Amino acid sequence: MEALARWLFRYRSELAPIAFGSSLGAAGIVLHATHPGAWPWIGLVTVTLSVALVKGWLLRRLDRFEERLYASLTACAAGIWLTLATAVGVSWSPLPWLLLLGTPTAGVPWWTHRRRRARVSVERTIRAWPDNAEAIGLVGSRIVSAVVDAWGWRARVGLRGGQTAADALNRVPAIESGLGTRPGAVRVAPDEARADHFTLRVLDRDPHAKPIPWTGPSVSSVHEPIELGVHEDASPALVSLLRRHALIGGIAGSGKSGVLNVILADLAACPDVVLWGIDLKGGMELQPWAPCLDRLATTPQEATVLLRDGTRVLESRAGALSRRGLRVWEPTVTAPALVIVVDEYAELAEEAEEALGHADSIARRGRAVAVTLLAATQRPTQQAMGRKAVRSQMDVRVCLRVRERRDVDLVLGQGMLAAGWTAHTLDAPGKFLLSAPGADEPQRARAYLVTDAEVSATAARYGPTRPRLDALSQSATRTCEASDEDDEVIDAELVLQEEESEPEGGPESVLLRALDAAPPQGHSVADLMRVSGMGRTWVYRRLQEHAAAGRVIQVSRGRWRSESGETAKTTMNG
Repeated sequence: MEALARWLFRYRSELAPIAFGSSLGAAGIVLHATHPGAWPWIGLVTVTLSVALVKGWLLRRLDRFEERLYASLTACAAGIWLTLATAVGVSWSPLPWLLLLGTPTAGVPWWTHRRRRARVSVERTIRAWPDNAEAIGLVGSRIVSAVVDAWGWRARVGLRGGQTAADALNRVPAIESGLGTRPGAVRVAPDEARADHFTLRVLDRDPHAKPIPWTGPSVSSVHEPIELGVHEDASPALVSLLRRHALIGGIAGSGKSGVLNVILADLAACPDVVLWGIDLKGGMELQPWAPCLDRLATTPQEATVLLRDGTRVLESRAGALSRRGLRVWEPTVTAPALVIVVDEYAELAEEAEEALGHADSIARRGRAVAVTLLAATQRPTQQAMGRKAVRSQMDVRVCLRVRERRDVDLVLGQGMLAAGWTAHTLDAPGKFLLSAPGADEPQRARAYLVTDAEVSATAARYGPTRPRLDALSQSATRTCEASDEDDEVIDAELVLQEEESEPEGGPESVLLRALDAAPPQGHSVADLMRVSGMGRTWVYRRLQEHAAAGRVIQVSRGRWRSESGETAKTTMNG
């Protein structure tokens, strides 16, 4: 009998539908014998209970509609059967057959339900934990509490005196082996309340196994936090870039460009922020966003000028705030924030030494005046990430997969690996860890996937309505022009100045004459904007139209000249 009792207790979850059906039959026999006139009240309770269950007023842990519907239908069927059995007796046909057939039928969803099976597995894991703890090297630890969620289960584990969460972090592979899970299924995080406890998370299946589609901009102002993606518990990964510099780090193929696309797609929809870009890979990454970028630098010289102008903007804003007795620049549509996006910061560090000083100045002084630096790199080395004050000023860190364990501390900060930020174990593009004000726990997330078509559509939608810098900031960038171009480029500038001083016709004619007079290396878009007096979006559209008609060609990234001009120069050289 004792062995039978232990067996029944062990499998009490599996036997629950049979126990429920047996109890229902016994209740029908007793009620018909003692209170046969109570059937209307039983019917009323049945209706009330069914409605309460499907609405979620009872059993709030049933957070899915399918679960609430199953509970409501089961309660309704059992209530109807009990009402009839009370009124006419259990032996009245076909009530016996309905009970015999209905019990296993209603039990099928119960037996196959993932959450119930997971709960049973957790209970057995708790009972077996002392033996597992000895095998994995956490002798004396115990599971204090456990709960089943949509993707697996989580538990709070107490450790023996002298042990810390770091001991559990170092034994994650052993924990996976002891629990019999798949590799990469276990998450360990320190407990904020006690040093001798840690949080254990076990995922039965990966919630981020597939890319998460982007559904459109999540913000309409730079004052709002951007939704980068989704955590493993289905909560949004939010980050604010107002008065916060940001760093995105990860090896090639980790999804850095995807995270940048999410940020740019959201900021493009904000009318109170101006975007500048630096892409020293010839504009390969940021060129699709060109219609939304007020300026785009693709060479070390252009990057130096752009960052120097950024320091001038912050200095002019700081002076204006000081004169007005204010401390911060509040971005508006007429006085927008400035976000400078630097793709592959390591290239900037190697090829534009002078630009690093300006980046350092922006990182140290740009917060109050709403001049933000957003740096991304695929090479989070000490040389690229540890120079000057830029890295230390980045209080928003997005760490994608890194190659080595030590790179975690390079991107996220010293000691983060030991605290559970194991970015080297991320196993898919777009998966990341976010360290930012308000995001202090190592929660894994996956960034939304913005496709190339969505990038083009978003840039075309918001490009024509992008704001320009306020008059104060624009005047600061025009205080003095510096150029490190070679002699041919200096000659080209003189040609442009002549065209600008004696414009004949509208901006379209001026643009075409400038392209005809362009040197072999072509004119930059910034030059064409200055000589035509038109914005970046207008210039890009005209260049695309003329290129489609065969009138102009793109010599290199961001540099253009006319096809006829090239033919003429070739003929003269011959």
